[in-house]
Amino acid sequence: MEDLRTRQTPGEETSSSDTLQPNVRGTAAVSSPALCAARLPLPGVMDDEGRVDESRLRMHIFKNGGVSPAERGLAWRFLFGMYPCSSTASERSLLQEQLLVRYKVMKRKWQQVFPSAVRLHLNGTDAELVAAVRYFDERQAQAQQQTQDQSEEVRDRLAFLELQAQILFERVVFDRGELQEAIRIIDKDVPRTNRDLSYYQGEGSGNLLVLRDILITYAAFHPEVSYAQGMNDLCSRFLEVLHSEVDTFWSFSCYMEKFSKDFRADGLHRKIELEAALLKELDPQLYAHLATDNMESFTFCHRWLLLGFQREFEHSDALRLFEILSCDHLELISQQVDRARYQERLARNYSTGEAYLRSAECLGIF
Repeated sequence: MEDLRTRQTPGEETSSSDTLQPNVRGTAAVSSPALCAARLPLPGVMDDEGRVDESRLRMHIFKNGGVSPAERGLAWRFLFGMYPCSSTASERSLLQEQLLVRYKVMKRKWQQVFPSAVRLHLNGTDAELVAAVRYFDERQAQAQQQTQDQSEEVRDRLAFLELQAQILFERVVFDRGELQEAIRIIDKDVPRTNRDLSYYQGEGSGNLLVLRDILITYAAFHPEVSYAQGMNDLCSRFLEVLHSEVDTFWSFSCYMEKFSKDFRADGLHRKIELEAALLKELDPQLYAHLATDNMESFTFCHRWLLLGFQREFEHSDALRLFEILSCDHLELISQQVDRARYQERLARNYSTGEAYLRSAECLGIF
């Protein structure tokens, strides 16, 4: 497999995800700028300037049952839309800085409104959470030091981007009551995130606090969705793979643009109806059996669809399944078929027109 070639942006911190599959993973970095120029070693997927053929990427994921763990971090940044597939490596370097600054401005805005919510309140009885806070604080101190070590050129560029971000978000007003309630639920759910995963053990326990900040920032700036139970498990999946706070926030946000309705009161109702209709068509005997046991409402499928079978399969298999389901390859095939049919109709109409003109010329009409 081709080695991943990386270029680090001056003054920015390097995440352990820069090697995509590190041996030791502590608390996630704030950002992963070195990945901007990394090569995606999938045949025919990335050109020399770093552009990705989206159709080939999705096809590769679908036909190969996902990508390898070493390729997953970079592949997901394209798959879920944080990196536009049409972007070059140099364009992504600038985009990464913009996303970093915007996230910091967004996070700082809710922290200024709710200063008491900046830190997770501990009762002192959960030793793992106490250690998590310590590791998280160490990560914060390292990030601040790296910011101070930036060159004057980088500081000036980031200051300009920060000014733009402040203007962009200055009119955002929080519903204090709703956001306070969302923070309360997040603070209950985050400690319940699957801490048996190696990602959240040892120094990795600090990732629980990273996850918390991402979820609060998302809830603050997406009030129409806010926070609902289950989002912590879903966002945790992105954080584990991307191992970067900023990249996780934007990738999770892109995903939620398409699936946020699933977390609303009646969000999955239509999907479950379609699933029942599909089963009735493909396996009427099984459907009849479920109906006999009064299970035709398919409510037992709610968690499967909401979390992408995260709790129904072994963890690594669930990641691969989520990746395959998210590649939307069949949808792309359908679009390609529609385009091909359209081209055929154009060609047929053109041929018919040509034949008419030839006939008209022979008859002396023109």
